[in-house]
Amino acid sequence: MVSEINLKSTITCPNCGHSKEETMPTDACQYFYECENCHLVLKPKAGDCCVFCSYGTEKCPPIQTGAGCC
Repeated sequence: MVSEINLKSTITCPNCGHSKEETMPTDACQYFYECENCHLVLKPKAGDCCVFCSYGTEKCPPIQTGAGCC
């Protein structure tokens, strides 16, 4: 059981390498994310539920708690 959920995750763009810390939503998965540097719109990799699970330093809150995909 996870005692504390981390709501901050740093997303790194696979296209240009730009990184930015973002606050993850707790009530929904974020399926799209636009890189502020190169403007590529990121989508989750196959098998992941959101962009944080694919490109972030922390998995989304539901995955952190063991509740599964949003």
